Amino acid sequence: MSHPKTPLDLDLAIVGAGICGVIALHYARRAGLHARVFDAQPTVGGLWRQLPAWQDIQIAAADWTIGDIPLAGTFQPHIVANIEAWVERFDMANDIALSTPVRATPRPGGWTVATPEGDVAAANLLAATGAHNVAFIPPVRRVGSEVAELHSSALEDPGVLAGKSVLVIGAGASALDLLDLAVQHGAREIAWAHRGLRWFTPTRKPKAVAGSVRDLSRLQAAGMTHAQQSAAIEGDLRGRYAKMGLQSIMPAYAFDILQQQLVPGRHRMIEHFASIRRIAAGPELIEGKTVTLTDGTQLQTDLVLWGTGYTTDLSWLDVPALATVRNTHDLRRRCGGAFRSLDAPQLFLPAVGLDGVGSTSFAYSLSCRSIMSHIRGTADLGLDPVLHNINHFDLVTYLAPRDPASFPAGWEKRYRDLQLETPDDQPYPMPP
Repeated sequence: MSHPKTPLDLDLAIVGAGICGVIALHYARRAGLHARVFDAQPTVGGLWRQLPAWQDIQIAAADWTIGDIPLAGTFQPHIVANIEAWVERFDMANDIALSTPVRATPRPGGWTVATPEGDVAAANLLAATGAHNVAFIPPVRRVGSEVAELHSSALEDPGVLAGKSVLVIGAGASALDLLDLAVQHGAREIAWAHRGLRWFTPTRKPKAVAGSVRDLSRLQAAGMTHAQQSAAIEGDLRGRYAKMGLQSIMPAYAFDILQQQLVPGRHRMIEHFASIRRIAAGPELIEGKTVTLTDGTQLQTDLVLWGTGYTTDLSWLDVPALATVRNTHDLRRRCGGAFRSLDAPQLFLPAVGLDGVGSTSFAYSLSCRSIMSHIRGTADLGLDPVLHNINHFDLVTYLAPRDPASFPAGWEKRYRDLQLETPDDQPYPMPP
């Protein structure tokens, strides 16, 4: 039985006031939906609000910034300021409830969103809390540990690395960042332990330059298949690894753009690679000042830096099937149409489709615009899971046949022109 509509009823509740949340609110408003954002933090910014000031983006500034709002730099304070500027530009503050943790429970016809101020009924729910939102430290046995430990997200002052013996653990983007910081800030000794290897782009340029996704855009515009794109990128990477003497950390598996991310290398880490002790093993025991690795190696160290990334936390959702999801791979299997939950009606998870290579704000804009079209009934995202990355302008070709209202006749030429004619140093315009 339907219940009487009240002023607290929403067409859409959005949880998370980071870049995805504010973009989603923008497109919900444009679609004429009654929407509101809820966030447990006292200010907007999402995960970026919690990160240390040294943390920067993995892509070029033009591939991050929201619309035409200038991005003053690529570090954490600049990213947060960019999100704040978007909220101010579109006068969003009144539709964002801060310091408001929620618990969302499915109900007939939608959701009950429990807040400290009372329950809110919403016909639809959008999870804008990200697919990588909780710092992950793998389990390790500790016996009388005297070693300081910091996850990359908790390293507020890299100056503490000066003169220290440092062990970096992990193989992804966070570990590369920590190795670079250890070099930059004068660590006495640097060791690097990792169980596996991941592809990255060896470069001596700053990430803000090396992280541009426009080269991929050109491969896509040339009509290359995914296999051809992967082969072209891998060929370039192999040449870079060889040129910079990094063959010992070249992955043994082929690069696949449908399954792997590609992050830029860190120039200081690369320049000082020979001085970094590398061990292909993971941590097993921390006892006193000694870290024992799974291959038996024992290291005397002052500080363990966990570059082990983030997991997915959807604990605010009262959906048992999603309670155990910890990564994007698992979440993808629980979504249809790239963003629709298969476990709960009227639940959308836009971040799950963006774990590849692309322009962050542009991709969120395309995704959220089509989600709003689906809610309004002018699009049908379908229920077929997408078990691979949807990279950059592949998102356009994926969404267009499912959302004809947002992609009217002639969309192929319009987006191809956008792809080929947008200067590398300028952001893509926000889709209308």
